Amino acid sequence: MSRHLRLGVNIDHVATIRNARGGRHPDPVRAALLAAEAGADGITAHLREDRRHIIDSDIERLVAEIPLPLNLEMAATDEMLAIALRHKPHAACIVPEKRTEVTTEGGLDAAGGFDHLTRFVGELGAAGIRVSLFVDPEPAQLDAARALGAPVVELHTGAYCEAETWQERETELSRILHAAAHAEAIGLECHAGHGLSFDTVGPVAAIPTIVELNIGHFLVGEAVFGGLAAAIREMRTLMDKARPRGGR
Repeated sequence: MSRHLRLGVNIDHVATIRNARGGRHPDPVRAALLAAEAGADGITAHLREDRRHIIDSDIERLVAEIPLPLNLEMAATDEMLAIALRHKPHAACIVPEKRTEVTTEGGLDAAGGFDHLTRFVGELGAAGIRVSLFVDPEPAQLDAARALGAPVVELHTGAYCEAETWQERETELSRILHAAAHAEAIGLECHAGHGLSFDTVGPVAAIPTIVELNIGHFLVGEAVFGGLAAAIREMRTLMDKARPRGGR
């Protein structure tokens, strides 16, 4: 029996559109509530140092108003740790962050940054927050996450989604497949995300050792043409087609 593949919807770029003009519209909390109605299993929001999309009041409202678990994406900084400990989201995914990047450009170096990450993983976990590390699909990074005590990893699927040839995409998919198997073998819950679309989600969704996909930018982009709820339902359908649900 296949385990249920969860869909986390990232609502960052609803806030990006709002912030382009200022004011309150479109409201990312409204988008999160709509995502819940459309079949999402969780909501993801990335509170960046420069507040380029999600802002502090969004996190406050999401914690208070949405009926789904909130996954707070955050850099490993004292400021973000304090915010996470104050609001206590269901989960916190530690991601790399650079001021100049348009979007997250790669996975966290959990192995190279082991000493720095130890305190963040420990304090978040002690507060009852499920900790995940956003890493490239490399066994050494998964081993480091396990040694740090993080119960979850999220595999960066950007290289797979951006591959320009069939051969390159197959190579990247193989990396994800083997990393997901390794994660389960060493006792980590495995998620995946970054850049997934209607065209690329199926092969990743079919990997039985991945239990959650987090998707945002593509869904918000599709919402311009057909509505957010319709885009989420189509993504949910494609995920289920790739790996039929065996119960929640």
